[in-house]
Amino acid sequence: MQTLLATVLFTLLTIAMTWPQASYLATHAYPHHDVFFNMWRLAWVARALTTAPHDLFNGNIFFPEPRALTYSDAMIVEGLLATPLLWFGVPPVLVHNLVLLGAIIASATGMFVLTRHLTGSAAAGIVSGVVFAFVPYRFEHYMHMEMQWTMWMPWAFWALHRTLESGRWKDSLLIGLFVSLQMYSSIYYGVFLIVLMGVFTFVQLLAMPLKSLPSTVFKLIPAAIVTAALCGAYAVPYLETKKDVGGRGEREIMLYSARPSNYLVATPENVVYGRAFASRGRPERRLFPGALVVLLAIVGLFTRSPSRAPTTIGYLLAMVLAYEMSLGLSGYSYRFLFDHVPLFQGFRAVARLGIFVVFFLAVLGAFGFHALAAGRSPFVQRLLLASAVALLVIEYRVRPLNLIEFPNKPSPVHAWLAKQPRGVVAELPMPEEVPGSDPETSYRSTFHWQPIVNGYSGFAPASYLDRIEDVRRFPDERSITRLRRDGVRYLVVHLEHYPKDEAILIVQALTGWYRLPELKRFRERYSDTAVFLLR
Repeated sequence: MQTLLATVLFTLLTIAMTWPQASYLATHAYPHHDVFFNMWRLAWVARALTTAPHDLFNGNIFFPEPRALTYSDAMIVEGLLATPLLWFGVPPVLVHNLVLLGAIIASATGMFVLTRHLTGSAAAGIVSGVVFAFVPYRFEHYMHMEMQWTMWMPWAFWALHRTLESGRWKDSLLIGLFVSLQMYSSIYYGVFLIVLMGVFTFVQLLAMPLKSLPSTVFKLIPAAIVTAALCGAYAVPYLETKKDVGGRGEREIMLYSARPSNYLVATPENVVYGRAFASRGRPERRLFPGALVVLLAIVGLFTRSPSRAPTTIGYLLAMVLAYEMSLGLSGYSYRFLFDHVPLFQGFRAVARLGIFVVFFLAVLGAFGFHALAAGRSPFVQRLLLASAVALLVIEYRVRPLNLIEFPNKPSPVHAWLAKQPRGVVAELPMPEEVPGSDPETSYRSTFHWQPIVNGYSGFAPASYLDRIEDVRRFPDERSITRLRRDGVRYLVVHLEHYPKDEAILIVQALTGWYRLPELKRFRERYSDTAVFLLR
């Protein structure tokens, strides 16, 4: 019952903290191109799982490249959750927002369960849940769906503590399950969780009596087997793709790694700190966890009981390691991993380790709140809880979110393409620089599911970048030759994106010089969209 009531509270707080999202749940989202990408991934996973599971990673974008889904985080768990909703015709924007906001709520609930288990205090669990759900990091990544899916972190640590306490195989298997679910929800978080959880577990084992150490290690074997099996299977298509695209460059990693000062920078939209930090920091590097949780964590560190010392020290060391790793190649630990473990060469935004700093800090903050509230009267405890939650809400509050409408239905041209024989589609003009309009083009392809040469993802394959260069002067001979070589059948030309005189010349060139049949003309927005058959 406590968990249910806490979830209700977190739901109400999520509605308030992300306002006015709840008022536009089915139509509006954050104005960012990654929202289109989120909806494409959800829709593709749903389609693949219900029609051709063997083609799960072969997305319809970036034709003819294989494994297009592996150019970024596939979001398998999110897509699996969205599948029945999309199958029953729930509007895509509504599905997107439910999956996004549900992740925030579930993350708070997971933290509640973990810290209640550690402290025995539901109030401490609520405080840590509020911290974990609404820190500035959440709003920094509000458009990144997989970055909100952090609920498996606390559940994995909860299962670890239960395994260390009871030695039951069931709890050990749950560790592997929750770690794998985190990997299938967000590869960034899954890999980082394995590293940090391994360090925390090592600290706990060091504190154990020597005679009980072998049996405890033996009980952790099921967790290792499940994690290796599930995460290893998931890694196979990504490793194949890495052979083609390579890793991230050091300069790019440095750009998206944290600096020590970034942990003092909140998002510009933050009501309390936003104006002070408006000119500081940059996207991906606004990592301020809040002042109150830091104070509570300090209290937790200095008031720990002897029996809880290994746990407290373990979370402290894990937090320090997460912070140091977030510095990327400027630090020591990530530099070592980058040089010796190829897997770590594929991560661009190492600053995302900041959510683990928040996670461990929230646990220590729960210890601190419990220390302050323990032994006091029920009235004082409730007063402390209400005060802590109110202060956290004030500290983390952002201005009303700026939302825009996203399409739930196909445009006429995409509805028409859905009824045509299968063929490769190219939508022109292609962007001169990535991403341009191709995130939206990718999403709109979910209404017809034809393969497209356009695309958007975390990586852009070399063939796509070469194609952009080849069609830069469309419709010259080079561009038509390239599109023919790529097997394009349907050439969709959005004339509204060209000056009027140039649009007329493009149509004349396609129908006259190249003798391409015009299959259909659609009136869209402010001008026409014409579809040509590229033979």
